[in-house]
Amino acid sequence: MGLFSLITGLPGPSGFGSASTAEEVTEGVDASDLTIIITGGASGIGFETARVLALRGAHVIIAARNLDSAMLTKQSIIKDSAGSRVEVLKLDLCSLKSVRAFVDEFLALHLPLNILINNAGVMFCPYQLSKDNIELQFATNHLGHFHLTNLLLDKMKRTAKETGIEGRIVNLASIAHRYTYKKGIRFDKLNDKSGYSDKKAYGQSKLANILHANELSRRLQEEGANITVNSVHPGVIMTNLMRHSAFLMSLLKVFSFFIWKNVPQGAATTCFVTLHPSLKGVTGKYFFDCNETHPSALARNGQLAKKLWDFSNKLVETAELS
Repeated sequence: MGLFSLITGLPGPSGFGSASTAEEVTEGVDASDLTIIITGGASGIGFETARVLALRGAHVIIAARNLDSAMLTKQSIIKDSAGSRVEVLKLDLCSLKSVRAFVDEFLALHLPLNILINNAGVMFCPYQLSKDNIELQFATNHLGHFHLTNLLLDKMKRTAKETGIEGRIVNLASIAHRYTYKKGIRFDKLNDKSGYSDKKAYGQSKLANILHANELSRRLQEEGANITVNSVHPGVIMTNLMRHSAFLMSLLKVFSFFIWKNVPQGAATTCFVTLHPSLKGVTGKYFFDCNETHPSALARNGQLAKKLWDFSNKLVETAELS
């Protein structure tokens, strides 16, 4: 999918393109047998994703840091679509303790789990550390989701085995994964304030999202688990995610208005990869404008993905012991 298709909205091989909306790419799909967790489903494209998934009949669990906002989202979805099944649980991804507490609370509901959408994130933040003393963008965008996914995997495997329904994990990445530090991930200088760049740190975390999806996909394939794992770039959308650089993004939009999407378009690729039957068995891929495309060379580096996996495990172990 090139720039021409992005600007014109012409569909790609999937039949959809940059102009497609979340409702359009899921039209006719019955998701009533599915239970879905989406992080950051209280606002922006997460809100739209949750709304459309509920519209298609899915039981949607919104994992959100701001419970008040998430409850308003729930009420809005139910108002627009009577009979929608929506639950709200608290999750603060910058705290590994909160991640574990969320999982414990979810498991206590004794629900199945078919799909996990790792959607939440922060963007272009000034330098700061998470509650576990890890650089915030890496901690929130990658490590929190890494830990969440690992803690939910057994539930997803059991659900897939008991129901015969393919499980799916979707990581929201970004084209910004191409703009990162020289070697991709600063393993030895993750918390180094002197070399910190808010843009490259964001790119690093989005690169990590793709590497995580690829490595998890490889491991699940080796295991023979009936779960696919893919990553997506939703497009360029003006949401609260850009609050740390709102002026810069508004200025940029004036000169690049032709590549920006609205929220329904921004949620389309996530919803496509989450529900579309044509992607049954498709795993370890990266999608942009509802079509498979190639991420950067670093994102396709298997050794880097394995190194990140081991590094992330050690960070989690260290944080949980402290």
